[in-house]
Amino acid sequence: MTAPGGYDPLASVGPGAPDPSRGPRIRLARPQVGEAELDAVRDVLESGFLTNGPWTRRFEERFAGRHEVAHAVAFANGTVALEALLRAHDVGPGDEVVVPSFTFISTATSVLHVGATPVFADIDPHTFDLDPAAVARVLTPRTRAVVPVHYGGQPAALAELCALAEDAGIVLLEDAAEAHGARCEGRPVGSWGHAGMFSFTPTKNITTGEGGMVTTDDGALAQRLRLLRNHGMDAPYHHASLGWNWRLSDIHAAIGCCQLDRLDDILATKRANAAVMAELLAPLPGVVAPVVAPGRDHTFMLYTVRVPPNRRDAALAGLAARGIEARVYFPPAHRQPVFAHLPVPDLPTTDEVAASVLSLPFHAGLGHDDLAEVATALEAALAGGATR
Repeated sequence: MTAPGGYDPLASVGPGAPDPSRGPRIRLARPQVGEAELDAVRDVLESGFLTNGPWTRRFEERFAGRHEVAHAVAFANGTVALEALLRAHDVGPGDEVVVPSFTFISTATSVLHVGATPVFADIDPHTFDLDPAAVARVLTPRTRAVVPVHYGGQPAALAELCALAEDAGIVLLEDAAEAHGARCEGRPVGSWGHAGMFSFTPTKNITTGEGGMVTTDDGALAQRLRLLRNHGMDAPYHHASLGWNWRLSDIHAAIGCCQLDRLDDILATKRANAAVMAELLAPLPGVVAPVVAPGRDHTFMLYTVRVPPNRRDAALAGLAARGIEARVYFPPAHRQPVFAHLPVPDLPTTDEVAASVLSLPFHAGLGHDDLAEVATALEAALAGGATR
């Protein structure tokens, strides 16, 4: 099915979106913002430094500290941050990069942007993250990097994947777009691989509206990324290399600093709500709540359940009719038209999982009554109950 021109996947329109005229509206995601963000934006506007100012440096320093790395480099969005990471590692034509198919499309299209070939590997059926054994099966002499995605805020099997990458002589670049503040075996995501990428779109646990960040302990890599994001400029109007305009504005960075102050409370709320939601969903036949793998801290940026595949469309429609927003995160990337020129990979687990997943509302502004309403509505929708 072809989407209408100008379709915005972050907007509340399209299939599965609630009808605001019918019943209560429970959003899939809602940014947690307040007076602190307004004051910070006002400070930026009054300062006259809207780009390359002190807020961006402050945001980078604080984000690096939070994720226990030496450097953080801010970008206009996560997609260009991923592309910059690949370019900074000289990944290009003739190279292969291993990625999951069960992810937002930019994990894989960033590989196309640099002229390399994405190679899709299958996922673990419980965590929805890359399966290290599946990654090992698709490595070739052309493989330059592997990009695990921490799906929904669940860290991937980083110890195994890092060992695999080291043995193969390739780099591991974490797509941590959905996992701000997550930890694996006590260590923050974004600090395991050679570098990590985070995104700040409005669906994330913390947001700047648009924005991205790369974390790394490699000072030379951080410097190359700074050149790439700012026209290759190493001194005023001296361009040492080719670059782009991929800067983050100080307005976005100021919001980001305030959001970091909220992160611990947001994560605590969502983890507590996850326990409540799991209890509410336990009696529902065929519904499987998210798991948390041993040694990993889930941040529940998404609360993705599995439902009987033959009832998923009915569940989406039933929830929407009750004013509850739900979506499918994500349709398999390898089946998107943009990758039609590549051989179709055999990804049985990805196809099975993608046919049954449904992401429910789960922002930090939801209370227990909201969660109960979502669970009740899902039960009715799956059973074919009447809508109101």
